[in-house]
Amino acid sequence: MFEGIFDKNMLIFNSAWDQNANKLENYYDIRVIQKQLIISGLEPSTKAYENSTGPASIIIIDPDDNPILLDYHI
Repeated sequence: MFEGIFDKNMLIFNSAWDQNANKLENYYDIRVIQKQLIISGLEPSTKAYENSTGPASIIIIDPDDNPILLDYHI
């Protein structure tokens, strides 16, 4: 389905879902996670708009140059 779309290995995390894609009762909004990453010195390569609400995503790059997508669909 996604063959050829991504040229590297990619991990995808969703902060509001469990392993079965069920909404979690408690979760961190992706913008909160983004803020903590930046405070910790890790600058995402793509960012969510800080003042936005609803669905958003950020991408960070691991030491092997692979993208890690943190996604938020709620």
